[in-house]
Amino acid sequence: MSAPSRTALIAAFAAIYLIWGSTYLGIRIAVESMPAFLMASSRFIIAGGIVAAFIALTRGFRATPKQWRDNAIIGGFLCLGGNGLVSWAEEKVPSGIATLIISAGPVFIVLMDWAVHTWSKDGSRGTRPNALTFAGLALGFIGLAILVAPDVMATGVGSLDPWRLLGLLGATFFWGVGMMIMRYTRDPAEPFTASGIQMICGSGWLLLASFATGELGRFDPALITSRSVLAWAYLVVFGSLIGFSTFTWLMKHSTPARVSTYAYVNPVVAVFLGWLVLHEPLSPRLFLAATIIIAGVALITIAKTKKTLANPPRPAVAALAASGKAE
Repeated sequence: MSAPSRTALIAAFAAIYLIWGSTYLGIRIAVESMPAFLMASSRFIIAGGIVAAFIALTRGFRATPKQWRDNAIIGGFLCLGGNGLVSWAEEKVPSGIATLIISAGPVFIVLMDWAVHTWSKDGSRGTRPNALTFAGLALGFIGLAILVAPDVMATGVGSLDPWRLLGLLGATFFWGVGMMIMRYTRDPAEPFTASGIQMICGSGWLLLASFATGELGRFDPALITSRSVLAWAYLVVFGSLIGFSTFTWLMKHSTPARVSTYAYVNPVVAVFLGWLVLHEPLSPRLFLAATIIIAGVALITIAKTKKTLANPPRPAVAALAASGKAE
């Protein structure tokens, strides 16, 4: 597999930065009148079905039984363990607090990738981070804390459902596990084929969770608002069809640490979108936080790590480092 162009990498990172920066609000609006797991299941089955149908019509949908199994597992971790738990938590937890907890994700991912490198017999898998990577993670978290501090103080974590908070922390962990399996599985499916399988199978896992939690028994379609429907449609097209597929592609062409930086950048994008679309005021705190976060992302991007891949070595993604973009 040839290395992607610098333009392709920049476009892909821009997509998950901008699109996923808007999905926090989309999820929050969608679950106002739609059950969380059922909402997530429906968005992924439609997006995954579209991806699979497009591939089948254009070049034929080909995947081995092993690739179906591997991507069904990955879809469980990402769609149910990651996105599903976030959707469930946001029924009760404000997006600012959710964002701060989810920002632990890059730390989990870097540590998991380091563990993969340490446990591999010849060090041929995983990545050993250096001081720049950890400095970048710290700056990213500090910047995000500055950004959401007013929301956290106004709400008060002590007044929130502890199970929902634990669910958010679990979501970051499960998402990281899914990323590791996706990155280092042997004989992986082509990225967009994998994306389709992950979303289709992930939808099934989410539907089971909806049954298990009793959502379907309490669900009344008549109560769904047009506001939630529009948010759901946005999540289908942009969050899943475009965003998730782009994320899967990036996981084949960049490092987990770089890809995970979306968790730092997305909240900044969300605030700027609030200013642009909803005419919400911008404060000096935002610019300070954005500057610190960008500095952290830059450090993670330029960090020289001892990196090897699960597949045979291919050209390093030097273009991304040169571009100044990360994760």
